[in-house]
Amino acid sequence: MPGTLENLLSERDWLLADGATGTNYFAMGLQSGDAPELWNITHSDKVMRLHREFIEAGADIILTNSFGGSSYRLKLHQAQDRVTELNCAAAQLARRVADNASRTVLVAGSIGPTGEILQPVGELDPQDAQLAFTEQAYALAEGGADMIWLETMSSKEELQAAGAGAAQSGLPVVATMTFDTNGSTMMGVGPSELVDIYRESVPRLVAFGANCGVGAPDLVGTILAMSQHLAKDDVLVAKANCGIPQFVDGEIRYSGTQELMAQYARLARDTGARIIGGCCGTTPEHLAAMRQALENHEPQPAPDIDKVAELLGPVTAGARAACCPELLSADATPRRVRGNRRRRSAS
Repeated sequence: MPGTLENLLSERDWLLADGATGTNYFAMGLQSGDAPELWNITHSDKVMRLHREFIEAGADIILTNSFGGSSYRLKLHQAQDRVTELNCAAAQLARRVADNASRTVLVAGSIGPTGEILQPVGELDPQDAQLAFTEQAYALAEGGADMIWLETMSSKEELQAAGAGAAQSGLPVVATMTFDTNGSTMMGVGPSELVDIYRESVPRLVAFGANCGVGAPDLVGTILAMSQHLAKDDVLVAKANCGIPQFVDGEIRYSGTQELMAQYARLARDTGARIIGGCCGTTPEHLAAMRQALENHEPQPAPDIDKVAELLGPVTAGARAACCPELLSADATPRRVRGNRRRRSAS
């Protein structure tokens, strides 16, 4: 069914985005180290099945299986020459499932980071990164995506390159960055200053926010910090991990329950997010609980950070500082720790 993000948001207070890709594919047989994007050709039935399950759980927006679809990520699998093929297929599969739904479902073309560090800190030329993002965005648009969804970015420089590349597709753009235990991105950008960076760096921006990161409590804290700097028409996005990853019986499992993710969805909405979904570890069952929670939710005033911790669990000192800097004295500022860049294929 045809539709646009703008149209849906004019009709609805909130929209539900989908959940994890990688962790659900692992349950379907994806092996560690394999490229999920190759499944768009080799296991298209499984890719469409997960899209269908998320829609049945209540998703209004599904993200394509293309997070690691840039030439830089695909080079790790000797598939750097298949960018157009794999991304176009990812969008076509999602489009096919979305168009068969009984209601309007939008397709977001997922673009994750290159996995490289951009100049001046690293070696990748921003212009080369932009070309890679442009190539991916064009292919997703060709395959039928309704928007480009930049996710799990960690540096301002890469966001700028991705935003410029995505804009070349002519599609509207959603952008989310990921935050570590210091309450900032890996490159030290805090959520409050990021609001302006989103506006300045992404030409066709229609929504922005945060995804992945430490867990639901910290992500709500991040959204709370961003919400204090919104303009009237800004659309905030929250896409939290499903609890904390744990190594159990040789597998990575996420600790979040359906009840926790339902509570997270309610708090994200009260904090001002209008697009709410799940990231790493979020299954269709979790998403169904989130949909039910949002449909039955009576809006409440935005929670403070202590309320978030009470309902969702501990909030790191970094997230508290980002949300409520007045609570920390200068000598109590958390020490910055460089985190590892994460990719959604492990989500």
